[in-house]
Amino acid sequence: MARTLLVAGTASHVGKSTVVTGLCRLLSRNGISVAPYKAQNMSNNARAVVTPSGEWGEIGVSQYVQARAANVPSTTDMNPVLLKPRGDGESQLVVHGEAIGHYEAGTYYDEHWERARKAAVESYERLAEEHDLIIAEGAGSIAEINLHDRDLANVETAEFADASILLLGDIERGGVFASLYGTLELMPDDLQKRVRGCVITKFRGDSTLLDSGIEKLERRTGVPVVGVLPYDDPGLPEEDSLSLPSDDESAVLGNEDGVPPAEAVTIGVPRLPHIANFTDLEPLARVPGVRVAYVPLRSKLTGVDAVVIPGTKNTVDDLLALRNAGFDDALDGFSGPVIGICGGYQMLGERITNAAVEGIGERNTVRGFGLLPVETKFTHEKQVRQATVAVTGTGPIDGVTGAVSGFEIHMGRTTYLSPLDRPLGNRSAATESVLGTYLHGLFENENICTAFLDSISQTTDDGCPSSLGGTSNSPYTEAAELVRQIDLPWIPSEINR
Repeated sequence: MARTLLVAGTASHVGKSTVVTGLCRLLSRNGISVAPYKAQNMSNNARAVVTPSGEWGEIGVSQYVQARAANVPSTTDMNPVLLKPRGDGESQLVVHGEAIGHYEAGTYYDEHWERARKAAVESYERLAEEHDLIIAEGAGSIAEINLHDRDLANVETAEFADASILLLGDIERGGVFASLYGTLELMPDDLQKRVRGCVITKFRGDSTLLDSGIEKLERRTGVPVVGVLPYDDPGLPEEDSLSLPSDDESAVLGNEDGVPPAEAVTIGVPRLPHIANFTDLEPLARVPGVRVAYVPLRSKLTGVDAVVIPGTKNTVDDLLALRNAGFDDALDGFSGPVIGICGGYQMLGERITNAAVEGIGERNTVRGFGLLPVETKFTHEKQVRQATVAVTGTGPIDGVTGAVSGFEIHMGRTTYLSPLDRPLGNRSAATESVLGTYLHGLFENENICTAFLDSISQTTDDGCPSSLGGTSNSPYTEAAELVRQIDLPWIPSEINR
């Protein structure tokens, strides 16, 4: 059986996903068979991967990325329980990659938590049989004392995996020593004994300024500080929408590349209330001279060169929210290229029928934006799969040929109301300036990304980055370099004993 290291945190967004990714790449390069694992994740950014039975299922995007970093195939065992929030206190429960239903938190813990724990243990045991080392990622804070009896990603994982614990604290907003000390004090006694070291993340400046504080913390807790990581962003996909502005605010990504504003193009993205898989936009933001601007629903699209409507957990609610804010009028008067992905594709059609299947309200038919002659009917069946399709580029991806790859995660089936171009087969519909598709990961295909940018402007000749992985300057490599300074001499000795 494998040894397990649980990377836990004093809070959310302290760098757990980045550290796990970096360790997976670093240790795999050192010849260790390593796999990522997160017993329970909460995210609407998901990927389609293989289940233990050979079907397609969903996992959080971070575990998909971590598997790529570890150079192992990604499976649902790496994230056996996924909660996909959809508002009103409910989340869709996904177990072993399969959507089970929508539940409030109380119902989940009262009626489904034991099933979730069983799935988590089964997945862990399969991974442990195949690998030397499991790098498990915790969730939120490991010191949530109100959840210690049902904390699947932290407490339960540490116990059933007999894990050593690496505790992360974020110094960016101050109070890191109090956070680490308080977290250690509030952890259950048996978990405290498992902590092998603390790591301070997101530090800016001269780390020797921390020496006296580190000495006092170590003396009070008996736990060594085994690393101070500088503030850095390797460019890994975001796990959840906490990194985005609220739906009534703006934010621009990609504007720190040194390209003058007059030479850049701007892609407007409505900040949907239930936005999902917005990582689809990240390859665009990495291109020099491209700005991805998340705009409020009330935006008039002034200064925007193209529009991408991303995926959403609640297509109908977000469609109605856009219409109530007047976004449909702004879109109707927009002359640039428009792309809708997944839920965004459904919104671009004439109508959505059987809409009440989404489970919120009793709507039957909802009018779409009418930019594509298609109709979507919601059903209870969920489509989850990876796909490689032949592309005959038209509209916003004019001129592209060959094959492109991506994945689908959606409810609803879309039919065509009149003949029109299908540049990505039956997963798409296009006119001269509008494209709708179910294919997530679209812009990770360099030919698609370049063609789309060419349809906007000829101000960039840099092309578009290909899908993550492998190169010397990849986000995986940068994450590995970031964590290289963590002192973990005990990992190889434990797994090679």
